[in-house]
Amino acid sequence: MHHFFVGSDQVNGTEIRITGTDVNHIRNVLRMKEGEEARISDGRSRDYRCVLKTITKEEILAEILEVEESNKELPSRIFLFQGLPKSDKMELIIQKTVELGVYQIIPVETRRCVVKLDKKKTETKKKRWNAIAESAAKQSNRSIIPEVKDVMSWKEALSYATNCNINFIPYELAQGMEETRALIDGLTPGMDIGVFIGPEGGFDISEVEEAVALGFHPITLGKRILRTETAGLTMLSILMYHLEQ
Repeated sequence: MHHFFVGSDQVNGTEIRITGTDVNHIRNVLRMKEGEEARISDGRSRDYRCVLKTITKEEILAEILEVEESNKELPSRIFLFQGLPKSDKMELIIQKTVELGVYQIIPVETRRCVVKLDKKKTETKKKRWNAIAESAAKQSNRSIIPEVKDVMSWKEALSYATNCNINFIPYELAQGMEETRALIDGLTPGMDIGVFIGPEGGFDISEVEEAVALGFHPITLGKRILRTETAGLTMLSILMYHLEQ
């Protein structure tokens, strides 16, 4: 069954109004017809099984057949602070971490980032990244679309992360798998969890020291050095396994 997202304001009683780019996608790409069923999520962990009633060039009206409280989301919100990587690695990171249950992705300019984005490039990239997040959310049957935020400086990211209950910073010089396991085992449903991943060059030691001073936890992901696009996926996989209910 095809899956679409709408805003909560598009849900009205027993009907849902679909507008925007999804109209063209439904009509001209998927070639769906009136009478076909679809799954629609309102971005607030509520899913609707619907039948398409009216299809026009401007909008599509769907009748709600069944309402479901979603159980597709993790019981904790995971915020991924990703150091800007080179090439198109960010697209892969977004796609896969959305599949794994990330709540929000925050691109971060760290000291060792090779990539530097100006304002125009940032807006273009952000639009592209959020489109990838939406596509991945549909494919993986999520009930929300994880947001990709504006690119933040290191200072801005640290400040933003202080709203989380706990923050992890996987770091190649961190020691002690036992301490890492204890921290993961101490996580409970409902916590907001921040995860900081460095770019290709890793974190500068001064950045780690700044994070530790704010109470962040350096952890190890094993004895091997992981690429930036692997480290985030590894951390999300560990958290998903621990938190999934």
